[in-house]
Amino acid sequence: MNKPRLWLSTLAFGLLAGGGAMADPLTLDDISAWLNATETLQSPFTQVHQDGSIVSGLLTMHRPGRIRFEYEGEEAPLVIVGGGSLAIFDPRSNSGPERYPLWQTPLRVVLDRDVDFAASDMVKGIESDADVTIVSLEDPEHPEYGEIRLVFTDAPIMLRQWVLTDGGGGETTILLDSVETGMRVDDRIFNIRAEIARRESNG
Repeated sequence: MNKPRLWLSTLAFGLLAGGGAMADPLTLDDISAWLNATETLQSPFTQVHQDGSIVSGLLTMHRPGRIRFEYEGEEAPLVIVGGGSLAIFDPRSNSGPERYPLWQTPLRVVLDRDVDFAASDMVKGIESDADVTIVSLEDPEHPEYGEIRLVFTDAPIMLRQWVLTDGGGGETTILLDSVETGMRVDDRIFNIRAEIARRESNG
C-alpha cells in the first residue's frame, strides 16, 4: 500500500472508530438538506495526490457557486470558483489563469443552488459504515468530467473529505480539518477578474 492510501485508510479508521454506537445511516435527503442549509464553510485542508505528494491550505466556500482553495507556500497556486467558472492561478505563469466552466467539473454538485441528490441521476451510489456516509456522483452524460466521492460524518452532519477522480482515473483527495460554518465571507475573494487585475497591478 502506498503512502497516501495508507494515510487515508488510517484516517477512515479514525472516523469510523470515533463515532461510538452505530447510528441510523444518513440518507440522500439528509445530505441534500445539510448542503442547502450550509451557505458558508471554511476549513484548513490537506490535499493528497495520487503520486503521494501532499499540500495544504485554506478552503472557503460560499454556496451557491463559490469556493476558494488558497494553498500554502510562496509559489503556491490559487483556485477560485466564481461567476460560473473555475480559475487556476499559477504564480510561475505569465499567461493568466487556466479557466474552465464550473459545470464541467465535479465540484458543481457541491455548489449547486438547490441540491437534491435523491432526484439526481448523477448519484452512482451511497454507502454507510458506522457514522461515515459516502456519496459517489458522476454525470452520466459526461463521465469524462470525472467522479466525486463526498464523505460525511453524522451528529452533527459535516462534510469531512472528498475524492476527485479525473477522466484518466487519477485521484485527488481533499481532507478537511476544524470545519466551521455560518461565518461572514467577503465575496470579493471569489472574484476571478478582480484577482487577475490585482496580480497584473502587482506584476
